[in-house]
Amino acid sequence: MNPVKPEGEAAPSNFIRDTIVRDLETNKYEGRVCTRFPPEPNGYLHIGHAKSINLNFGLAEEFGGKCNLRFDDTNPSKEETEYVESIIEDVKWLGGNFAAIYYASDYFGQLYDWAVDLIQKGKAYVCDLSAEEVRQTRGTLMEPGKESPCRNRSVEENLDLFARMKAGEFPDGSKTLRAKIDMASANLNLRDPVMYRVLRAHHHRTGDAWCIYPMYDFAHGQSDSIEKITHSICTLEFEDHRPLYDWYIEQLGIYHPQQIEFDRLNVTYTLLSKRKLLALVQRGLVSGWNDPRMPTISGMRRRGYTSEAIRNLCRNIGVSKTNGTTELSLLEYYVRDHLNRTSQRVMAVLRPLKVVIDNYPEGQVEMMEAINNPEDESAGTRQVPFSRELYIEQDDFREDPPKQYFRLSPGREVRLRYGYFVTCTSVVKNDAGEVIEVHCTYDPATRGGNAPDGRKVKSTIHWVSAAHAVDAEVRLYETLFAKEDPSDVPEGQDFTVNLNPNSLEVVRNAKVEPSLKGAAAGSRYQFERLGYFCVDTDPGLVFNRTVGLKDTWAKIEAKTK
Repeated sequence: MNPVKPEGEAAPSNFIRDTIVRDLETNKYEGRVCTRFPPEPNGYLHIGHAKSINLNFGLAEEFGGKCNLRFDDTNPSKEETEYVESIIEDVKWLGGNFAAIYYASDYFGQLYDWAVDLIQKGKAYVCDLSAEEVRQTRGTLMEPGKESPCRNRSVEENLDLFARMKAGEFPDGSKTLRAKIDMASANLNLRDPVMYRVLRAHHHRTGDAWCIYPMYDFAHGQSDSIEKITHSICTLEFEDHRPLYDWYIEQLGIYHPQQIEFDRLNVTYTLLSKRKLLALVQRGLVSGWNDPRMPTISGMRRRGYTSEAIRNLCRNIGVSKTNGTTELSLLEYYVRDHLNRTSQRVMAVLRPLKVVIDNYPEGQVEMMEAINNPEDESAGTRQVPFSRELYIEQDDFREDPPKQYFRLSPGREVRLRYGYFVTCTSVVKNDAGEVIEVHCTYDPATRGGNAPDGRKVKSTIHWVSAAHAVDAEVRLYETLFAKEDPSDVPEGQDFTVNLNPNSLEVVRNAKVEPSLKGAAAGSRYQFERLGYFCVDTDPGLVFNRTVGLKDTWAKIEAKTK
């Protein structure tokens, strides 16, 4: 993995990279670079996390350092081993090169000892206020907070109460340990923040060994310190937390990493709230965290997105100190760009219409040479069977063609990809008047798709041999949300009001060329003239549409409606 500095290109400049360069020049951290990616295992990773993974692992690699994968597992009521395993898989898939895996829970003993140290220094106290009472006394940006009546307890009493909290003597939520800082601070995060709470919840790693758990703000900086992180790179919402990050470390007198903040990756038509993504899963509105419509890394992988495309997006949008929103079309551009260079071309017909070539010899089968990838000569060619009866797309035939429609129609000659020129002579209809079969003649002299007399046709269409076609299910995905900003919800309504009712169409009667029989899950292809598709993990031959191709006629037709 080298997402920050692709081979042959100079590393892009940004304020985080510049900071690291300066720190190396001044030997601030003895010439070391050590970053970390610290997800909470309370859900699956999404596209927003990809930017942080790309940045943290990429910078460490560029400067010959290392990046730790550390799980911030301090909230056992929302964390599961399933999420840990999925995060590990996703980080590896995105190219995150970590030597070991760390857990904040590994440091619970040390964090407890440091909390005791702060109590002994008169910098922390046990508080009896409920969570709601703490909120009510926090104050506002315009008004100072009110001190807890427990704030001036003696060191001895606080030590005793905190030990009894650890021993399980108090009910959940009845007591907290709070840092004693400044209830009048302009930064609300410094108004005696909670460090520990009583919480009886089974932890996915420590079991029931603990009934008190540290808050994120207390555990995070100290975990960075333990691991000797040099640059703790966070998203912008943690900028106001940095003074608290520094305060804990300074009061404890321990190794001090540098926290640096950057903008989040937000994408149009996408929600990145884990709470809302979990709600979609729990309500059965998607098939799971890895539903190909989800913005999760596992969902995108299942849909057919490549890690290279996601890394290219992250690299090219850069980092800044201002949050913005990236167009989904930009991500799709990088997906198309990579798949265009790497995907084998195949022929598939999603909505089949039978074509019978009346003057083609019955029982004859020819093998047509097809190019696997015109962008990659080393990909070679393959043999595709051609016969008297074929399937083409229903959209590639019109009995009464409108203006600017140049595909197959009565009396019109078109080219069959890798095959022959054919001309429509007649049609067969059902009782409803729908065309169910098209009859054509072919010109034997045009094998391979070129006429020896130099005549031209205006359209080339794809096909599959009816006798050799393999049945497949194809799932056509659109955006999960119909609104560019899915968080823009009318007052009083749930976010699901913006779900796209047409986000999935299942085509169960598709026909694909025989080379796709037995295609492995995860294999990616370009269905010629249709788009890029990936073999799904479900049983049977199922293809997920990753992203479509540009369709000139579809755009023309849409404008006329």
